[in-house]
Amino acid sequence: MTLRMKHEERDANLIDERNHLKKAIKKDLISDDNVLAFFYGGSMAKGNHDRFSDLDLRIVVKDEVYEAYRRNKKERAMCWGDVLYFEDFPWAKHTVAHYKSFVKVDAFYYKKEDLKPSHYMREEAHIAYDPYDIVQGVKEQSQHFHYKVSIGEFEVWRSKFFAHMHEVYRRSKRGELYYALHSLDMMRWSVAAGWDMVNDRQPNAPGEWSKYEGERSQFDQSEQELLAGWDAGRDPEMMFEVMKQIVPEFNRIHSRLCEKLGEDERTEWVNEIVGLVL
Repeated sequence: MTLRMKHEERDANLIDERNHLKKAIKKDLISDDNVLAFFYGGSMAKGNHDRFSDLDLRIVVKDEVYEAYRRNKKERAMCWGDVLYFEDFPWAKHTVAHYKSFVKVDAFYYKKEDLKPSHYMREEAHIAYDPYDIVQGVKEQSQHFHYKVSIGEFEVWRSKFFAHMHEVYRRSKRGELYYALHSLDMMRWSVAAGWDMVNDRQPNAPGEWSKYEGERSQFDQSEQELLAGWDAGRDPEMMFEVMKQIVPEFNRIHSRLCEKLGEDERTEWVNEIVGLVL
C-alpha cells in the first residue's frame, strides 16, 4: 500500500473537517464579548484554496484583554477541536494548532490598532465576523494599495541572490552539502520571486514556496518547467551546473527590473560577482 492510498479516505474528508473547525471557531468567537472581529487570510480569502489548505485565522480583541488572550492562545485553540500538537513560540502573537483531523489553524491575535491598510488587507482578508465594521473599514482604506517593487526591495533581492550563489560555492568546497543545497534552493526561490516582482505581484516571504509550484501556481508553463529543471543532488559539480543554468534567467529578470525602476544594469559589475564562482 502506497502512502497516497493509505491516507486517501482521510484526505477525501479534509474539506468537511475544515468546515467543522470553522463552525466551532465561529460559535466560540461570536459568543465572546471581548472579540471585536475575526477574519480569514491566505488562500481561504483569495479563493484558491484546496483540501490541504489550512485556516489562517485573524482575531481582533479588546485592548485590555489582548495580552491574556495572546498568552492563552493554545488553550483557546483546544476549544475548537482535538489538537494533536502545536507549533508555538510563547512570546509570539500567534500559534499554529495541528488537529487530529490533519487540518491546521494558524491563529493570530490583534488589537484594533494593529490593523493597518495594506496590500494584504486588500487581497487576503475574508471577513467572518465584524459587527463594528473594524475590518471592513481597513479593507476599504486598502483598496488603493497595489504592489510595485521598490528600489530597496530590488537591492535586497539581487544582493541575496549573489550571496546565496557564493555560499553554494563555499559550502560545497567545505563539504557542507546540505547548506549548499539550501543556498541553491534560495537561488531558485529568488528567480521565482523575481517573476512575481516583474509582474507586479508581491513575492512570497523569503524561502516560502507556497503557490509557486503545482496547480495554484501563477507562473506560466515555461517558468514552471525552468523551476522543475533546476534539480540537483549532493554532487557539487551538479550544483555548479544548475547555477550556470539559473544565471541567464536571473540576468533576464534583473534587466527587466532595472528597466522598470530606471536603474543602471551595471552588467560588468554583475558579471564580476558571478565570475567569482562560475
